[in-house]
This record gives sequence, C-alpha cells and structure tokens, in this order.
Amino acid sequence: MDVRTPSIPTRRLPKVVVIGGGTGLSVMLRGLKEKPLDLTAIVTVADDGGSSGVLRQELHIPPPGDIRNVLMALANVEPLLSRLLRYRFPAGSGLAGHSLGNLMLAAMTDIAGDFVSGVRELSQVLAVRGRVLPAAAQGTVLKAVMEDGSIVVGESQIPKARGRIRRVMIEPPGVEPLPEAVEAIREADCILIGPGSLYTSIMPNLLVKGLAEAIVASDAMKLFICNVMTQPGETDGYTVSDHLDAIEAHVGAPLFHGVIVNNGEIPPDVLSKYAEEGASVVVCDEEELRRRGIRVIADRLIKVQTYLRHDAARLSHHIERLVQDWISGKR
Repeated sequence: MDVRTPSIPTRRLPKVVVIGGGTGLSVMLRGLKEKPLDLTAIVTVADDGGSSGVLRQELHIPPPGDIRNVLMALANVEPLLSRLLRYRFPAGSGLAGHSLGNLMLAAMTDIAGDFVSGVRELSQVLAVRGRVLPAAAQGTVLKAVMEDGSIVVGESQIPKARGRIRRVMIEPPGVEPLPEAVEAIREADCILIGPGSLYTSIMPNLLVKGLAEAIVASDAMKLFICNVMTQPGETDGYTVSDHLDAIEAHVGAPLFHGVIVNNGEIPPDVLSKYAEEGASVVVCDEEELRRRGIRVIADRLIKVQTYLRHDAARLSHHIERLVQDWISGKR
C-alpha cells in the first residue's frame, strides 16, 4: 500500500519592499534581514560624489555606492570579508578614495554584461538575503529647483547650496524602472520609504517613471521611516508632516498609512554637535499627523555613538509587528 506523508503547506513570508538609499537604509536592513520577511530593496542610482561619481563617469555605469552598502547590509559573510569589502584605499594613483566593494561591483558589471546583472551576480556571491534592485538600469542626474529659482545640478551639490528646495527632478526624465522593481511593489504586503536624505536619497527613486505610480496603486501598507535629525541644506526646520508634504508634492497623491519616529531623548552634547553643523531634531507634529489619519508609531529608536544611528533591532521589531497586524487584518 502506498502510504504518503501529507505535505505541510509552507507559510508565505510577508513581502516587504524598502525604498531609499544612504546609511540609514543600510542600518535598518541589517535588522530586517534577521526577521522572517521576504525583502526587496530598491535603491537610488543618482549618487554622483566620491568613488561612485568617479566610477560612474569613467566606466559609464550607474553609481555603485548605495547599492554596495545595501548588499553589505543584507550579506551573509564573515566579518573579515565584510571589512575587506568596505576597505577604502587611502592612497595610490587611481585607487585613492575607492572602496573595494565599489570596484568589485564595477568589475562584476563588466563580467556580467550590464549593471543589473552585475548586482544580481554579486548578490549570489555575498549570499545576500533578499533582493537588491537599482531603481533604474541607468544612472540618473538629480537637479533641484531652489526657492530663489536657481537650479543646482548633482546629488552631491544640492546640500552644499544651503538653500530651501522647492522641488527636485531627474534626468533623463523618462528613465524606465526595472520591471522587477515594479513587480515587487505590486506584490508587496508592506512598502517602507526611508530613512535617508529626503531629497537626495528618497526622492530620486520616486521620480523614476512608473515607480511612484506603482506605489500609489498598491494596496500594501505604506510606512515612512523618518530621520531623527534634519539635514542641513535639505530639510532645515522640517517637521515629520513637512517630509510627507514634500513627498506628496512630488508623487501627486498621499501615500502613507503610518510613520515611525524616534521619541527617545538625545544627550545635550550630541545635540550641540549636530547644532554646530546646522541640524536639529525633526519635530513630530503628532496632532497634525493624526488629523490626516496617519498612524504614529513612536519609540526610542536611536543608538548614540559619535553620530546618531537608528537602533536596527528595535526598528525592525516594530516593522515586523506592523506587517503581521496588517496581513492579519486583511484576512
């Protein structure tokens, strides 16, 4: 008699799409990769400074820096290899300032034939948990229109202008998103935007034709992870709702069901250090947010080092719980 063991259905992991760039995104992903989540990170390709800017100009590839940081955050590698890939050459003709990880991604792009394939292949080499997708297959140039009408060109130049930003745009304006990125957004249970520089890390993704439309159309839970501090030359004096207003103005529609903000106390000496650089705490205007029907999740979400960093474990705990509650509420 043929006796078969009944198969036990595997439980589908919640699908979470994270959109942004910069250090804050990488910190958060280090916490999220420890959770039972199906992760996809969609990362900006507008960087034009430092090693990324040089490789972009000389090799005609999208900037690798933000992608590299996300790959390393999601990688499952030995600590020594992680340090090696972050190594930045201090000297050497043509090498000074370059990180080994950027050079590896540039090399893999050449080997694989294109940047998207290079990212995919390096993801396998590094045993990356989840998927890392550039927002577009080509690099974009970020431009900012300031309040005085002047135009600043280049992601690295915009904060240096120290003016109030009216809006940003990318060139070429009709750049197409990766089909995989649009598909990931459509299938997502949750879409996380931030943390990261509002105009230079987050907006470049939302300005890629098709990505914002897919986010607006998605029935996923959409959360904004707010920076703890304002950024000089970008978000001077911004409240949490000011961040949302800026995104809505560029996307053309309200996006968010909730915001996650820090309410932990920041030591005076740390605040003074930020104040010297022109930064201050992002004020959570909770009453205004609730008036708009936006849920506010506030907790102590920081680790105090030389500079403030999000507490990846605490932040990912809140996100996992919110995602599970959202999915349960839809059943």
